[in-house]
Amino acid sequence: MQDLCKKILLQERRSIAQAITLVESSRQDHRTDALTLLEHLSHSNRQALRIGLSGTPGVGKSTFIESFGLMLIDEGLSVAVLAVDPSSTRSGGSILGDKTRMEKLSRSPQAFIRPSPSLSHLGGVARRTREAILVCEAANFDIIIIETVGVGQSETMVSEMTDLFLLLLAPAGGDELQGVKRGIMEIADLIIVNKADGELKAAAARTQSDYAGALHLLRRRAQDPKGFPKASLASSISSVGLDQIWKDIKHLSEWRKSNGWWKKCRKAQSVHWFKSETRNQLLSVLSDKPGVEEETEKFSKLVSEENISPEAAAERFVAWLKT
Repeated sequence: MQDLCKKILLQERRSIAQAITLVESSRQDHRTDALTLLEHLSHSNRQALRIGLSGTPGVGKSTFIESFGLMLIDEGLSVAVLAVDPSSTRSGGSILGDKTRMEKLSRSPQAFIRPSPSLSHLGGVARRTREAILVCEAANFDIIIIETVGVGQSETMVSEMTDLFLLLLAPAGGDELQGVKRGIMEIADLIIVNKADGELKAAAARTQSDYAGALHLLRRRAQDPKGFPKASLASSISSVGLDQIWKDIKHLSEWRKSNGWWKKCRKAQSVHWFKSETRNQLLSVLSDKPGVEEETEKFSKLVSEENISPEAAAERFVAWLKT
């Protein structure tokens, strides 16, 4: 693990990929090694700008990330992209095609792209995405972009592991936020209306104006300077608007750092993930208790035969666990 840690600190791409595979593994021996590795990497004290990104289906998230990433590389920055791909509820498989969709960016020596399966984990990210972020941060990437599964009300988990959250929308999408509403609107730092080019340029401007007005109705957050959150226009194909988005991101992150919100947010995120991991491990311990499978089957049969309600069965099952 010490040898792997040294290679990661030197930004060896194969070692970075190997480390992310290790932290994503569910095997107990791998988990022990992963925790040892993360402990070594934590001493590097390196920090990157973590950017979460989500969007409606077909909005062009991968195209946006590629154009935006290439622009950042032109400015002398290094970029890591962690793309979470939805897993099938039937087979458990994932396509993991984000790297092929970002062909130009994936060829750059200053970029690292890693698609990972969600494995049915809720919240738009994989269970170990935060640990993958820590690996990329230790590898001294300047910017880490986390592309979530897709837009939804539960897609707010990414805000617990990033410094800024971007929401991509398509022009002339109508009432497309009815399904996501305030949950995701309230955590978005920048709403970006993508595909603002060609015949869609006018429609994109109207959509941007609509969302700019909608953002004024939300209560201003203490961690935001005046004018944020805001709605912007962008074209991933022509790269129009990307420089202004980068300026907004830098302004917002610098303001939060100078006002103490950056460090405060990072500390709160660490506490959140400590509690989350504790809950997961407690569930794992309980599931290993002798007789759990038998009791689960017993109550499942009672519920399926409608001899007891699911709520009452759950209460009795938990009472049994406490014994």
